[in-house]
Amino acid sequence: MRVLVAEDDDNVRTALGAALRGAGFAVDVASDLPAADEALFLNSYDCVVFDRMLPAGDALHYVHGRRNDGWLVPVLFLTGRDSLADRVDGLRLGGDYLPKPFAMAELVARVRSLCRRGATRPPAALRCADVELDGGMREVRRAGVLLTLTPKEFLVLERLMTSCGTPVSRQELIKYAWDRAADPESNVLDVLMAQLRRKLRDPPLIQTVRGTGYLITA
Repeated sequence: MRVLVAEDDDNVRTALGAALRGAGFAVDVASDLPAADEALFLNSYDCVVFDRMLPAGDALHYVHGRRNDGWLVPVLFLTGRDSLADRVDGLRLGGDYLPKPFAMAELVARVRSLCRRGATRPPAALRCADVELDGGMREVRRAGVLLTLTPKEFLVLERLMTSCGTPVSRQELIKYAWDRAADPESNVLDVLMAQLRRKLRDPPLIQTVRGTGYLITA
């Protein structure tokens, strides 16, 4: 799950990014509306966390304009403004509303819920061969045996299982499981894939497609 955090306070932005990454999300950050707009133009996100008041404008007005253009990504607004009218405005735009101060655990839970609500999410339950992935419980089983995966391993397996039987490129896997800081030419995916194959055990399911990426088959 990939999330964009738009927050102008450096300390808050860093804390939000760290908390969400620790919960298994791929996170990009922006410090103002123009940077957020550029990130949204270049990338696909499952959820966007907006500080309500940002340099260059009100995030609520920005989202309203994007909604009129058909943009459907779920949004979580963070703000010290907690009047009923403010909360209704946020909900009306297909978002959620979290008043400051807030507990980081609640923010993570809200973001996870919004990501599941988004139209671009894969099905909550996936199956390929004898591997079952439960997106809601964040659990993976092979032949009924529960496996212990890291958040990144879970995301890579989820992306592969969403396209069971069809190759997925390295670039797509990195884009899905990491944020923009990840170097597509690095070996992070190779290392992770070796660990994931070991945890899935024999018989092997994940194949390397030379010149393309990886494939999981039934």
